[in-house]
Amino acid sequence: MWFKNIFIYRLPADFSLTAATLQEQLARKPLMPCSGLDKQSLGWVSCRGDDRLVHVANNQILFALGVEQKLLPAAIINRFAKERIADTEAQQGYKVGRKQLKDIKQAVTDDLLPRAFALQRTTYAWLDLVNGRLVIEAASAAKAEELLEQLGKTVDNFPVQLLQTELSPIAAMTDWLAGDNAPAGFTIDRELELRSSDESKATVRYANHALEGKEFLGHISAGKRVTRLGMTWNDRISFVLNEHLQIKRIDFLDIIKDESSKIADTEDEMFELDFTLMTGELAKLLTNLTEALGGEVVKD
Repeated sequence: MWFKNIFIYRLPADFSLTAATLQEQLARKPLMPCSGLDKQSLGWVSCRGDDRLVHVANNQILFALGVEQKLLPAAIINRFAKERIADTEAQQGYKVGRKQLKDIKQAVTDDLLPRAFALQRTTYAWLDLVNGRLVIEAASAAKAEELLEQLGKTVDNFPVQLLQTELSPIAAMTDWLAGDNAPAGFTIDRELELRSSDESKATVRYANHALEGKEFLGHISAGKRVTRLGMTWNDRISFVLNEHLQIKRIDFLDIIKDESSKIADTEDEMFELDFTLMTGELAKLLTNLTEALGGEVVKD
């Protein structure tokens, strides 16, 4: 339940969607098992292991995209293709050509796919109707885009844009480090990446390193800018902010998780409390971080 890496999107000011409508529209495209020669299948799945495709608490909605993929490594295809190529060459008395080789590999793939093992993964999304945000839990941009693309095919009129702030994360993080002056409510942790803006893209990384002294100012004076910075918000959530305004390696500190573990008696109660705590804390963090970055870019 606890999100680890997030992409943040802004919903239009006039956006309107109820949980019931979202449930109805997601139900149009549930995840179906891969069949026949399908290499991949995408569809919506329950967050709770039941027939509900949305989970709602305090006007916060959780839903999830399921992806089933056939595991058919190239090494396996090449091994079977090699045997078939040898048989073909023995029968016809000469080596196979480029087109014939391609056809053999495709035929081998078609033969193996129905028997291939299928692996499932899930990408979660949180719809914050109070603050007008869509937050996707994903470690890569490709996974986030995959969910957005499927959402666009499923839900009527669901326009979103990546969150944009008046100050770029690079400029803000560089100023915070250079001035040893984190924004109110935040502290700077022991994680840092600096990169040169010239063609060399020279990069320096620090992990578990005290970020103090002239060493870092020297890198900044030499033209490097901060592209990743470890931070903690209000002693409750630690994270790494990067140049694209993505929040990575989120860690909800024990003070938050203890709040639910002391109250909940069942797994269902734990899920409810965890989701409520997570969304409540992350919503405040995102609001404070946006303010620290000069606020959102105002669209005309």
